[in-house]
Amino acid sequence: MQQFTVPQFIDEEDKILGPVTTRQFIILLVAAGFMFVEYKIFDFSLFLVSALITAGAFMALAFMKINGRPFHFFLLNLIQSLFSPKLRVWNKNFGKVENIIEFDYKNIIKTQPPAAKVRFSSSRLAELSLIVDTFGAYRGEAQEPEELANNKIEL
Repeated sequence: MQQFTVPQFIDEEDKILGPVTTRQFIILLVAAGFMFVEYKIFDFSLFLVSALITAGAFMALAFMKINGRPFHFFLLNLIQSLFSPKLRVWNKNFGKVENIIEFDYKNIIKTQPPAAKVRFSSSRLAELSLIVDTFGAYRGEAQEPEELANNKIEL
């Protein structure tokens, strides 16, 4: 049987310059490019202010971590949650392709049969809940077949 080496520490990024990873290095290069453009466009006093703001933003983007994850993941999650809908509505028929029946809501009460009134004693409710809780493993008290036939309830 062949021996294979299992990669270790796959969560960590590769370091290229001391403690700086490839992602951080690229972010710092982009920041240097922005500051170069600011140097060419603005006068020196405005360049200092804008360069400090740019350097701070890109340093935070490169080195800051929130909950152990890089800052750009936090920003992406923030933007995604700001634009996602705030109200969640459950639709049990979502994704099902079925013929949708149009109901006549005015006559629906007239067409339905009256609901049967069923009363259970507290001991029968406890027994039914035990059957449901055990997923049918508990079958209930032993009843005669005639009693079972008389107790059928259709919903």
